[in-house]
Amino acid sequence: MRISKLACACALLAVVLILVGCGGPRLMMPTPNVYLNEERDPYHALNPDLKSTEIRLFYVTDRGPEKDKQGNLRYGYNRSASLAFGDTVVDLGVNHTWEDLLQASRTQKRLKPVELKIGKITEHIRGPKTPLPYAMIDGKIVEEPSWVAQSKQAAEAFRKELVQQLALTPRKEIFIYIHGFHNTFDDAAFAMAELWHFIGRIGVPMIYSWPAGYPGLFGYTYDRESSEFTVFHLRRVLKFIASFPEVEKIHVIAHSRGTDVAVAALRELTIEMRAAGLDPQQELKLHNVILAAPDIDLQVAVQRISGDHVPLSAKRFTVYTSPDDKAIGVARKLFQSPRGRVGTYGPEAVDDYMRAGSEFGKGKYFIVRFEGASGGFVDVGDKYGHSYFRNAPTVSSDVVLILRDDRDPGTPERPLEHIDLNFWRIPPGYPRGSH
Repeated sequence: MRISKLACACALLAVVLILVGCGGPRLMMPTPNVYLNEERDPYHALNPDLKSTEIRLFYVTDRGPEKDKQGNLRYGYNRSASLAFGDTVVDLGVNHTWEDLLQASRTQKRLKPVELKIGKITEHIRGPKTPLPYAMIDGKIVEEPSWVAQSKQAAEAFRKELVQQLALTPRKEIFIYIHGFHNTFDDAAFAMAELWHFIGRIGVPMIYSWPAGYPGLFGYTYDRESSEFTVFHLRRVLKFIASFPEVEKIHVIAHSRGTDVAVAALRELTIEMRAAGLDPQQELKLHNVILAAPDIDLQVAVQRISGDHVPLSAKRFTVYTSPDDKAIGVARKLFQSPRGRVGTYGPEAVDDYMRAGSEFGKGKYFIVRFEGASGGFVDVGDKYGHSYFRNAPTVSSDVVLILRDDRDPGTPERPLEHIDLNFWRIPPGYPRGSH
């Protein structure tokens, strides 16, 4: 018994040490290959207010607020029953000019490192604690009126801020990034800021930051519970943003454990919409859902994602996997996933039942394989092979082609190699100078 407990503790520690690679770096991600040979300038038509190294980034969080040593607002790993909405500024190039940043964004051999720095965090509004008190009145569930009024006030302030930012861009779209295990608020802000920069600064960037980052041996177990705690809040946020008439499309990009948060919320919304006789894709305005390095048991995913038809709730549902993802490999051993985990899923794991389902299904559900080591790629800055969606220039190029250019796989503009069924592969050197 003592040996078994020790082995379990060591396994948990290994997860903590390996998955710490989920954290966003302080240097800008490598330039996606798609920008190296691209003739057009994706930034030339930008609103002048967006031509700056400083990026205004919106956030929604159920992390508990804290103060740093200087008395500035920060968000830690404690859970909050209320949602906060605000913005922060990420400097995507300390001591760089806008022209310096543009030059660094078109080459892999930068003259000097592009350092990221987070500025002031401003919380604009905090809603009431949830769930709201309720009662059954005349056969209907009625929430307590004063709490409902507080919630509506917070929601309206949220909507006004987003609408003002949408006025700066011709594409009325919201890009929401959901981080993974052991990530801080700052980690998520850095990841979204650089991603938004490389998709051409279109639409409005936002992070949904949940209470992750608990220190020590049991950080993974705490974060896992927090990922379940936050689903109720994310579900409300997605539904609320979709209700804005000014918003035309919503894109959800989730990484690692954040993929389970996203899937759980979307699954519940899908069930709710279909039960009401509504089209989830139309009601939720979901254009792209991207799951990068999903930390989800494969059998659980089949039941929850495929079983409840979640991919059909978005125009395009893309999953990035890699057989070389060491973090997902450790998670598989820790949880003893019988069929493996989605983050390393490939066509070799498809049985007859799943093949029949894939061949019959006609939804836009794509699995994109990144074969880092075997494919001869250099996964810059990620020795665990878990953050390849932003560190591998081939993969980040594919993300750009999805979010910026709205391309399906296998088109001349997005030349992925088809493997089998709905599996696609990122070839070496991708996208080979396409533009």
